[in-house]
Amino acid sequence: MTNENLQKLEEIRRSLNAKFYERESEVEGILVALLSRQHMLMIGPAGTAKSALSVELAKIVEGTSYFQWLLTRFSTPEEVFGPLSLKDLEEGVYKRNTATKMPEAHLVFLDEIFKANSAILNSLLTLINERLFYNDGLPVEVPLMSVIGASNEYPEDGEGLEALFDRFLLRFEIDFIADEANFVSMMKDEVETVETPSMHLDDLITLQELTDKVRIPDEVYDTLSTIRRELQDEGIQPSDRRFKQSLGVLQAKALINQRETVQIEDIAILENALWETLDQKEAVSAIVRRHAQDHSARTLQSMENEANEIYDIAVRDQSTEAGMEAIKKLGELTKELQQLKEQDDSRATEVEALLSKISTMKNEVESSRLDNAYYGTPNERKKENDEQNGVFFRM
Repeated sequence: MTNENLQKLEEIRRSLNAKFYERESEVEGILVALLSRQHMLMIGPAGTAKSALSVELAKIVEGTSYFQWLLTRFSTPEEVFGPLSLKDLEEGVYKRNTATKMPEAHLVFLDEIFKANSAILNSLLTLINERLFYNDGLPVEVPLMSVIGASNEYPEDGEGLEALFDRFLLRFEIDFIADEANFVSMMKDEVETVETPSMHLDDLITLQELTDKVRIPDEVYDTLSTIRRELQDEGIQPSDRRFKQSLGVLQAKALINQRETVQIEDIAILENALWETLDQKEAVSAIVRRHAQDHSARTLQSMENEANEIYDIAVRDQSTEAGMEAIKKLGELTKELQQLKEQDDSRATEVEALLSKISTMKNEVESSRLDNAYYGTPNERKKENDEQNGVFFRM
C-alpha cells in the first residue's frame, strides 16, 4: 500500500517518537484514535508528558478546530460548551454560543477529565459518544473526531464517572521514564529539534476512509471470539459495543503499518481496550497477548523454548553423549527454521535472529565437549584440583 498521506503519517509517528522518550505506545494510540475516530485516555502521575503529548494534536492536523481545557470540580458548562447567548435569552431562547468551544471542535484534549462535575457530565457524555450537542433542546451534530483525555488518577468508585470512563475505548497507563540513558538524554535536552510534520484535515479524512476499507479476515474474528470467551471465563465481560468499536482500532493499526489487511498481531493493541476495572488489566493483557500471535509467531516461540530446553539439559549433563544428542537436536531445529523461512518470508528477521541464537548454542555445546575431551569434565577437573590442593596442604 503506497500513499503520500501514509508517508506523512509515518513521518509524524517517527517525529513524535523522537521527541517523547518511551512513549511509542501512546503515540501509536493517538494516531490509531484519530484514524478510527475513537477516544483515548492517558492515566499517570503528573510530569509524565501526558499534556505535552496531547497538545501535539493541534500541530499534527492543520485546518481543524482544536479545543483543550483543564477541568476542575468547579468547571462550568460555559467553559466547555460556551456561554448563553444574551440576545437569544432576551427572546426566551436558551441557546449557547458554541464558537471556539468543544461543540465546534474536531479534536479535543481534556485534562483532568475525571474532575468533570454533574453540571457538565451529561452533555459531555452525549457529545463524546453520539457526536451530538443539545442546544436549546435541539440536537446538533458536531464535527468531533477524537477526544484525548488525561488524568493523574483513576475515578473513585461511587463518583458516577463510570459512564465517562467507558466512553474512552483506548486507555493507556503512563509512568516515568524507566531507562537511565533516556532519562539523562531528556535532562540534557538531547532530543532532535525537528519540527513535527503535519497533514491537512482533508488528508486525515482520506486516511480515515482508507482505514474503513482495511480488510478483516475471518481468522481475526475467530480470535476475537476466543478472547471474548476466555475473558468471560475470568469473569470479565467487555460490552458488545466495545468489541465492535475495537474493529476500527485494528483497521487503523494495520493502516499505520501500511497494510490493507488486519493481522493477528494487530490484536495486541486491544490489551488497552478490553478491560473495565483496574484489577482486570493484568488478566486481559495476558489473554490478549497470548492470542495476538499468528501461527508462525507461535511456532517460533515454541522452537525457541525447545532450543532453550535442549541447551539447558546439555549444560547440566556434561557427558559426551548428552552433548552429541543436543547438537543433533539443535541441528534439526535449524533445518526446520530454514524451512519456515522459505514458507513465510514475512518472518525472515525473527527466523534469522533465532537461527543465530541456536547456532551460538550449538557452538558452545561443541566447544564444551572438546574441552572435556582434552581437559576432562568439570567434576574430573575439580577432583584433580582437590587432590593437588590436598597434597599442597599436607606438605
